[in-house]
Amino acid sequence: MNRFDEAQLALAGVCQAAYLVKAIARSKPYSEDAYEATLSSIVKTDPDSTLDVYGALKNLKFGFEVMVSQLSDKAGKDQEITRYVASLLTLERKLSGSDGKLAEIGQRIDNIKRQTSMMSLFEGQMVSNLASIYKDNISPLTHKIQVAGDPTALKQQSVQDKVRALLLAGIRSAVLWRQLGGKRRNIIFQRNKILNSAENTLKTINQTF
Repeated sequence: MNRFDEAQLALAGVCQAAYLVKAIARSKPYSEDAYEATLSSIVKTDPDSTLDVYGALKNLKFGFEVMVSQLSDKAGKDQEITRYVASLLTLERKLSGSDGKLAEIGQRIDNIKRQTSMMSLFEGQMVSNLASIYKDNISPLTHKIQVAGDPTALKQQSVQDKVRALLLAGIRSAVLWRQLGGKRRNIIFQRNKILNSAENTLKTINQTF
């Protein structure tokens, strides 16, 4: 896989986080495997490859489905997911330009990695710990991402924690995307190239798994 296609793995990670945020906030069904793979990407800080961040290609299926639907010329683009993705990419830029923030976040993620030897990353307390990283270090950078959804669900602390943890995962993928050469203007000027890459990867996922 070349560097361009690797960058699309990371962009699919951003899209999948946005997709899961919408599903959970609106109390809709979602893939537990995709949720766990997305959260796990946060603590994959020393991967052997870009794909290793997400565990396996199939773990990004929903992210690539979002990319294909959002980048194609077909009607029915999801404006809510578009807004989440754009906000995550904007937050990543602000975060990268903020002195010391990435290092501080990295230290807290390392602490959580150590805790996974004693507790599952997906237990309530660990998800809360991930959420607090987002709340403490990313939310103050700019206006908060306004998450729409089921008001009753969004009042629940567990749902708030899941949403914030997923937004942190989206930021993690956005950082990786930029490290691999991703730029927001590419989504406009290289749309067809990105779409072709996403379609080919999604075809591979559907044929293999």
